[in-house]
Amino acid sequence: MKKTFTINISGSVFHIEEDAYEKLQNYLQMLSNHFRTSAEGREILQDIEARIAELFSQKIKDGKEVIIDPWVDEVIERMGKPEDFMDATTDEDETDAQPTVSAEPRKVKRRLYRDPDHRVIGGVCSGMGAYFNIDPVILRIIFVVLFFTYGSSVLIYLILWIAVPKARTTAQRLEMRGEEATVSNIEKSIKEEVKDVKDSFVRMKNSETFGRGKEGMSRLGEFVYTLAKVALRVLVIIVGAVLIIAGFFSLIGFVSSMIIGQSILHGSSWMWGSDFYMPDFFGHFINPGLLTFSMIAIALVVGIPLLMILFIGTKLVFRYKTNNRMIGLVSLGVWVIALFALIMVSVSQINHFSKQFSTTTSANIDCQQCKNVILELKEDNWSEYAESEIHLDQMKLVEINGKDVLLGEPRLTIEKSNGDQFAVLLKKRARGENSDDAQKNADNIIYNFSPKDSVVTFDPYYSLAENAKWRSQEIEIIVKVPVGKSVFLSKNMSRIIYDIENVSNTWDHDMVGKYWIMTEDGLALKE
Repeated sequence: MKKTFTINISGSVFHIEEDAYEKLQNYLQMLSNHFRTSAEGREILQDIEARIAELFSQKIKDGKEVIIDPWVDEVIERMGKPEDFMDATTDEDETDAQPTVSAEPRKVKRRLYRDPDHRVIGGVCSGMGAYFNIDPVILRIIFVVLFFTYGSSVLIYLILWIAVPKARTTAQRLEMRGEEATVSNIEKSIKEEVKDVKDSFVRMKNSETFGRGKEGMSRLGEFVYTLAKVALRVLVIIVGAVLIIAGFFSLIGFVSSMIIGQSILHGSSWMWGSDFYMPDFFGHFINPGLLTFSMIAIALVVGIPLLMILFIGTKLVFRYKTNNRMIGLVSLGVWVIALFALIMVSVSQINHFSKQFSTTTSANIDCQQCKNVILELKEDNWSEYAESEIHLDQMKLVEINGKDVLLGEPRLTIEKSNGDQFAVLLKKRARGENSDDAQKNADNIIYNFSPKDSVVTFDPYYSLAENAKWRSQEIEIIVKVPVGKSVFLSKNMSRIIYDIENVSNTWDHDMVGKYWIMTEDGLALKE
């Protein structure tokens, strides 16, 4: 009982006896040692292994037989013994001629393939020429003549193109010419192919057409390089111009907002509106003692990047030389110091929001006999005088007749009254550094409403007293309605009503324009 191995030759799996395996391995190792120094050695070895796998496959019919020692001897005999191709190489070195073998080459039965190496279309004519040993040009002429006479050559050519296999391996190319696929013949065929390719390349390289093409490509490369260089320069100039324009107008707008306000670039909306006076804006949040220091820090934090944008833009356009590193380092240092100072000011102002205070005032509506009360919103006259508007939480900063005013929208809700009289409650909230400061800020909230008979008119905004700072001031209006009495919400009340609970869960904006009666369970739509 002999030991067997499973091997892979050129992608095909075979089972082989131990002695046959050793003999085949020694043979392949000798081939590898012989051809590994050759430039075409790898390709030669691949074709040799493919031919060996093909010969073994012919021996094995059902795929279960094992390769035995006589089969390996037969394959080596057909492919060529080591002394055959070694002697051929020695003769080649001595005579500087084509490789020869020690014995006459064995002729095999030709087989029809399509020749891909000499094809014009599909390699049918070149393959038939090799099979019949005639010039393929003659066959091509015959096909052309048949095409113009009978027109059937195209169909015949297509059938042959589909039916005849293409000679893919070196062994198939040799078989197409009636030569045995031995080691020497495979080596000779591959070297001839490589030589043909090199000769074709040399002829192409030395041809006048190649020279003109090379010169044309060189000129094209220079043209493309010049064009790209010009396009890049134009792009850089465009980017620089955009940076100059953006930096200039942004800087002018910023300086105008910091120093002069609406007297420069009046009506412009570029980055900073010219009617936005920054010191007045920050004066509503920062204590007077830190306002000037904060404005300097803001000027540096914002102004330095704008100056750098302007500087980079002019440098891109005019390409002048400067000590960029020194300018950049100094500017960065000043900017970091200003940013740190601004952060410290901001942290110090947070302390003014540490405590919260709320106060409630109540006013009865002097209409004891009224069964219904109408709630209306006063006309918004502030918008007629406002020239600019900046929103901040529930408040907004508007400029009225050259003076900045902080306005806030109140929130109104409706609740059940414990008595039999309508009443209005005002809840004011504010924050401060301590309880007294928070109470003072709450007292600085100014809001008015005017009851007259059965109509109560509410102001659309509340404001802050003069010189008061923003400290998260809020106002909540609660209208108390006795059970059995009703309230009518005018349509303009949709601006200030907020989260009014009712038994039908109607949305706030759907409640306006209707009468609502107070029941024990809450507001209900009056039928």
